[in-house]
Amino acid sequence: MKRRVQENNKKALFVLNPTSGVPPINFIVSKDLEHRKKELSCYKSLTKEDTLSLIKKNFNKYEVFVAAGGDGTVHTVASELVGSNKILGVLPLGSGNGFAKEFGFKMNVRSLLSDIKKADSMDIDVIEINDNLCLNVAGIGLDSFVAHSFNNLKIRGFLPYVWLTFKTFLLLRPFHVTIKIDGKVIVSEKLFVLTIANTRQFGNNAFIAPEARPNDGIIDIVLIKPFPKILGSLFIIRLFTKRINKSKYVRHIKTDREIVIETDETRFHIDGEPVDISGKVVIRIKKEVLKVLKTTGYKFASS
Repeated sequence: MKRRVQENNKKALFVLNPTSGVPPINFIVSKDLEHRKKELSCYKSLTKEDTLSLIKKNFNKYEVFVAAGGDGTVHTVASELVGSNKILGVLPLGSGNGFAKEFGFKMNVRSLLSDIKKADSMDIDVIEINDNLCLNVAGIGLDSFVAHSFNNLKIRGFLPYVWLTFKTFLLLRPFHVTIKIDGKVIVSEKLFVLTIANTRQFGNNAFIAPEARPNDGIIDIVLIKPFPKILGSLFIIRLFTKRINKSKYVRHIKTDREIVIETDETRFHIDGEPVDISGKVVIRIKKEVLKVLKTTGYKFASS
């Protein structure tokens, strides 16, 4: 029986980003993975290129590929699995872990190994933004400005992220954006935030698009218009209670059509990672092209 369990676990490859999240937690999880080296296969990957090379080299050897890191690591691993029959798993070690939280992944190696043995999966959509894939959320505005600044911080974790978000909010200025769907202008105005959502949250249970679902074939666009900054605390409450769409300053658009965004602002983020995009931004939905590991007892549609 013991031998059979080990063989089942060996069908997964863990790709560990040793720099994700808070160092003490990462160290503890790394040691746990090392302790279980007889049960599973795990490699440390220091760069995006290392990760891509590792997955390509081992693509035909494993059924499940586990991204052990933050949303950036998840994005990198998933980019190699889209359109295949391979399954994406997540061991969340990042600062936000938006994708992991949406699909019920926890920082528990034993529980994850149990799910891997079953290898049940669900097919989800991904969003295509020019030549980039988005699993979770992308956009321009407050969250993208924070992502660009956070990328330059030497310390990681939730509290530094909160401090940086507050500082960025105080200095926030609106940007102008034009949105076209099937060539028709539907928005041309100044905004604080424009979010392109495949799932509901940024991370840390901050729900920017409470109605979004990752397998409905729909792109959710959330627009936050400039509002008095004295209302900032109210927006935070709405964000964490899934009521952001109840504000008069928020507009929610759903479509399965091609979207074109035009703006002079170049500081975007895709799945929490800062990117610079100049010129026209074309957005499309790719339906049910990524397999994600089902976690024990988790129902995505739960409130």
